[in-house]
Amino acid sequence: MARPTGERETFRVLFVCTGNTCRSPTAEAIARREVEARGWSRLEVRSAGVSAFGFEPASPGASRAAARRGIDLASHRSSPVTVDVLEWADLVLTMSPGHLLRVTELGGGDKAELITAFASGESDSGMAAAVRDPFGGDDAEYDETFFVLRALVDQVLERLEPMLSR
Repeated sequence: MARPTGERETFRVLFVCTGNTCRSPTAEAIARREVEARGWSRLEVRSAGVSAFGFEPASPGASRAAARRGIDLASHRSSPVTVDVLEWADLVLTMSPGHLLRVTELGGGDKAELITAFASGESDSGMAAAVRDPFGGDDAEYDETFFVLRALVDQVLERLEPMLSR
């Protein structure tokens, strides 16, 4: 995993899902809130989707689940995974093995990992589970995904903290 260098003191994390309307924008928003709460200035987060068209709002279900926890996704607009976006990132966290494969195909595999594997410290992403896609589901499914992502983002930030607090 890359570390902040003298030239750039920030560390950049990219969350990736399919359409960038449910899971990855939720993870990004949770991470932004936690980074702010921790007073960290050296961590930047973004999100993108391997099949995103661009400029789509967060799904209504994801927006409602986030809003129930004080997070506003109203300004989110989807963004596709591109070579430039992957070059921006120091760490790419994907929601499924298929997303990891696509990121690898685009040349970002050396800094990409399944979020569940990274969060748990697993060295083999093939053994880690995907984060279930709630798209088209009911509010309970979106709530469950929110809770899963909140726990994963907390674990990710715990893993990054020693590097960022130096």
